[in-house]
Amino acid sequence: MRSYSDLFRTREFTPFFLSTALQTAASTVSGLALGTLVYRATDSPLLSAVSMFGPQLAQVVGATTLLSAADRLPPRATMTGIACAFAAGTAAMALPGLPVGAVFVLILLLGLVQSLGGGVRWGLLNEILSKDGYLPGRSVFNMMNGLVQIAGYATGGLLVAVLSPRTTLVTASALYLAAALGTRFGLTRRAPRTSGRPSVAQTWRTNALLWSSPPRRTTYLLLWVPNGLVVGCESLFVAYAPDRAGALFACAAFGMFVGDVTTGRILPPALRRRLGIPFLLVLATPYLLFALHPAVPVAAACAALASVGFSASLVQQERLMALTPEELSGHALGLHSAGMLTMQGVSAALAGAVAQLTSPGSAMTVMAAASLAATLTLAAAGGRRRRIPAGGIERAKEPSSSPECVISGQD
Repeated sequence: MRSYSDLFRTREFTPFFLSTALQTAASTVSGLALGTLVYRATDSPLLSAVSMFGPQLAQVVGATTLLSAADRLPPRATMTGIACAFAAGTAAMALPGLPVGAVFVLILLLGLVQSLGGGVRWGLLNEILSKDGYLPGRSVFNMMNGLVQIAGYATGGLLVAVLSPRTTLVTASALYLAAALGTRFGLTRRAPRTSGRPSVAQTWRTNALLWSSPPRRTTYLLLWVPNGLVVGCESLFVAYAPDRAGALFACAAFGMFVGDVTTGRILPPALRRRLGIPFLLVLATPYLLFALHPAVPVAAACAALASVGFSASLVQQERLMALTPEELSGHALGLHSAGMLTMQGVSAALAGAVAQLTSPGSAMTVMAAASLAATLTLAAAGGRRRRIPAGGIERAKEPSSSPECVISGQD
């Protein structure tokens, strides 16, 4: 596809895009409201961080039990059901007097439901667009995600301040319901991509198959670990600046938007493929400055600069799709999404725990340093795999980018 306008001329892309935007808005508004609600009730950076990113912690359960369903369920019905579940769960969290413990139970249940969402959604995108349209399509979605987060955090912060966190949660529930209606009436009914019944055993077999390739394994780790650790930094925005967290989130979203526009639309493919690791270094480095506890304007600038580095995921997703058979694309993307979100949830909990013992700024610096160490370690491992070792041992070969040659033993 030559331009973004070509995407919107593709049948079904526009309703798919709009319904996803509504879900992103709902998630943004509800996350800020929930983090504020829990922080006011507990005064705990740990619980506030986990409340915002808690659904991600349940992704590991979904990734090991439910992912085979991503290619074996009808996409429209599944996406509609997920949006309806989030509408109901978010409305339930807004109930007055609901104990904090019950809120966390709902958060984890919704995370389990969400574990199917990434595989179903991005597998469907792979069907709606032609093969050369996937990267610009994901770029458009990432840009939308940045813009909607900017507006969502600004609006959510205003709603929380003017009304209340509970009223803001009700607003988010209505947005989820609108997304469900958009999916149900805007998309075409499609058969599952793969036949057979979903099962835990099939999920494990396909996960093992995808994980068996060293290049794919390294790509997954680059998608999950550095990104997740930096999200741990973001999870502390509420604790770092309780009254200005919305501004920090909005600036971070703006930086992500700039990075995705640059990577998805401006950089030529040959250059883009070489920038995956440099972008990950940009993602973490600005957060090292939080050890100095900068004022909010400086912190916001650091967050914006760092988030440009999130565009590394576009480079790595493009590589993942080149290394994966088309009939497993939904499962592969679901594993990427579930692993990434799980790591984000774990990192939020870890960052919150460190902040409890030190301070939010110090904890953000620790998480950024861990992200840099992970990136450099994975980059070195990938480099060793490509080098010819001393002693004349044959170079390890990359799997062919042709999907049929990627996974051996395929039925």
